[in-house]
Amino acid sequence: MEQMYDNMRKAVSSYDSSRTSESALVGGEGAKMQRARENNALICGDFIGLVMEIAIKLGESNACMRRIVAAPTAGSCGVVPAVLLAMEKKRKDTKEQIIRALYVAAGIGGVIANRAFIAGAAGGCQAEIGTASAMAAGAAVFLEGGTADAMASAAALALKNLMGLVCDPVAGLVEVPCVKRNAMGAVNALICADEALSGIYSKIPPDQVIDAMRAVGKSMPDDLKETGTGGIAATPRGIEISEKLGSFS
Repeated sequence: MEQMYDNMRKAVSSYDSSRTSESALVGGEGAKMQRARENNALICGDFIGLVMEIAIKLGESNACMRRIVAAPTAGSCGVVPAVLLAMEKKRKDTKEQIIRALYVAAGIGGVIANRAFIAGAAGGCQAEIGTASAMAAGAAVFLEGGTADAMASAAALALKNLMGLVCDPVAGLVEVPCVKRNAMGAVNALICADEALSGIYSKIPPDQVIDAMRAVGKSMPDDLKETGTGGIAATPRGIEISEKLGSFS
């Protein structure tokens, strides 16, 4: 876990804004978010801006074939690091504290993987970004000293918020809308962590929320599960991009 933590930090520090993906759909947007944050130009402020910045940078790095840590998947690699590394900077957490939080995140991800799925091809983006958001939410509550019930509830709230999210990558590439969804998943995690820490718990037990996510994923048509043939991938512009790249089928 320490190695994963180190690699998450290296992935952020080695971000290269000059790199673009082979499709040219992704690249440089993490740097745009960083500039806006440093110029105090964000509505959400510095901390949430940093969370979004890290999430986008790592999502881009994945698309640009740079080294990342799948958490739980490559397509959702920006969510957990964005939350934990931003909290580390704000709270001055020790490395040991973040590593312990990563174990909490891993435990939540393991439960979801066992009861449902974590792959977009199996259950839609709710299974990838949704799971990552749940993992990050529980880990954030842990860092803030919340109870086990609060951690589980934060995870359930995060998963409920993203229930039904489809996997619809343009041209079948893990780029659009995947990279920006990492930022959304990270911010959702913090919202749910704050709710749980405030005593606002999920009315539906966490395991039942996971089972519901599984049922929703199974009911999704195949064109909404990473095939690149539904959702925004099937919009006129999405089809145009796909045909240009020679990947649409």
